[in-house]
Amino acid sequence: MESLGQAPDSFGTPAGAAPLEGQPAKKPSLTFWQIIFSGGPLGIANMVVLIGLSITALALAADDLRIVRKARLIPEGLSDDVRELVAVGELGQAHSACLAQPSFLSAVILHGLSEADGGWAEVEKAMEDATAEQAARLFRRIEYLSVIGNIAPMVGLLGSVTGMLLAFKQVADTEGNAGAAQLADGIYQALVTTVAGLIIAIPSLGAFALFRSRVDQLVAEAAYAALHALSPLKQRGGGNLPPAAPPPAPPRA
Repeated sequence: MESLGQAPDSFGTPAGAAPLEGQPAKKPSLTFWQIIFSGGPLGIANMVVLIGLSITALALAADDLRIVRKARLIPEGLSDDVRELVAVGELGQAHSACLAQPSFLSAVILHGLSEADGGWAEVEKAMEDATAEQAARLFRRIEYLSVIGNIAPMVGLLGSVTGMLLAFKQVADTEGNAGAAQLADGIYQALVTTVAGLIIAIPSLGAFALFRSRVDQLVAEAAYAALHALSPLKQRGGGNLPPAAPPPAPPRA
């Protein structure tokens, strides 16, 4: 007979009574930060490293987005201005125009102008060397994204492996008495770092691929613009300026 003051619930269990034997107690749902930092001390250390990598990758991507732009690497109108000055033999003014707009293109043109007295072959070789050097600098800037994209999954995997070791160590310490629920909980905590590493790696490698393609395109455009700017030297047979008028002959005695 039910006692007074305790109304049965919809399942026939008196309110306030303990759950039936054999029914597992429902665990409270974890918050986002509890899930992130649920791997114990080693897992937290790995997550701190991964968060640092994600912030670094975001900063590098923003900086590369600012640098790898056509307006910054190939200033509009510079190639045509230099071409007009070179065509009339004003190499000094062409040099000053390049110094006034420091960029990828101006650096290539300046190297070509420095070899103007050696003929077109020397000018072309100087521009090729300068293009390769400037392109290598750009690739070094974006290559850090590839490094982070390769390191992040390894750091996440390290956290997962250490978490799995601790989970199986608990099984060994209890001489196999640890239940499947306890083992699954340890494995779940261990895999959090792997997921975080992949979340960081995929956008980093994607951004690296996009920036690399963009750099290849801009390098080709800059090389063409530099050749267009100094092509009057080739038409004149090198960098030698037109010969000056001969001095007047001295008067006869």
